[in-house]
Amino acid sequence: MGKHIVVGAGQVGPHVARRLIAQGHEVVVVTRSGSGPEEATRIAADVTDHARMIEISKGADAIYNCVNPQYHRWLTDWPPMAASFMAAAEASGAVLVALGNLYPYGPVRGPMTEDLPLASTNPKAQVRAKMWNDMRAAHEAGRIRAVEIRGSDYFGPGTTDQSYLGDRFIVPLKAGKTVPLIWPADIPHSWTYLPDVAEALVVAAGDERAWGRPWHVPTTEPQTFRQLGERMAAILGRPAPKLMQLPWPLMRAVGLFNPMIGELRHTRYQFVAPYELDSSAFTATFGVKPTPLDQALRTTLGA
Repeated sequence: MGKHIVVGAGQVGPHVARRLIAQGHEVVVVTRSGSGPEEATRIAADVTDHARMIEISKGADAIYNCVNPQYHRWLTDWPPMAASFMAAAEASGAVLVALGNLYPYGPVRGPMTEDLPLASTNPKAQVRAKMWNDMRAAHEAGRIRAVEIRGSDYFGPGTTDQSYLGDRFIVPLKAGKTVPLIWPADIPHSWTYLPDVAEALVVAAGDERAWGRPWHVPTTEPQTFRQLGERMAAILGRPAPKLMQLPWPLMRAVGLFNPMIGELRHTRYQFVAPYELDSSAFTATFGVKPTPLDQALRTTLGA
């Protein structure tokens, strides 16, 4: 069995760590606070410290970048973190597996595939695009082995308050109350299940066919907020929930005082028009399919 370094213990890192532990691997979880699953070796470290990350990564087979700085801090936080991950991967020879996202594509028409250009003009999305371009260049130069895994908005056990399908949606739904929405209720949108994200990261780390390019996490067909609410209610044996969209001018006003809410203007395009992720390449190459939606929803509601 191998040694795997999982950096980050937010929504995705714990799922990755537990999956690797179940497979019998030695797993080290690195966070600023030293948190993470109890079954793993937990280390408190500053990810931007190159020397420390190189030391931790000695003998590692794979390094998983599951860090998720707050969106309004991407311009300052990501560049030093990315450089540190690259240094650790180059020094150790470990496969660098980055958890990416769809923001660098920018607004698109039709299903998103991995060959789309990273055309976003948003400076924060450009930071993520540069991270992958630097990793790919180092991979092609033979300095590291690298792969990036991209998913759409997350749901499932372990989601944080950043998830649109987390407590802000499920708690009022379970209580039979009106569910407040930031975005329109009837626009199709791709939703990626957290355990499927972890599975894709682990598969990509261990299969050399994955290295050197990005992949999309196996993801089910797009669903609207209303469709998901109705499916969740049916699982619970309850009537369809009432949904209420909050006025966009109100959200803009709140954003003047709340940095996270203020950043929503940059991602609004993802929710006011259909937003579909095509993950067929990963499924065709590795035989990994997304968890059936109702099964995923039952687990999410149970969690």
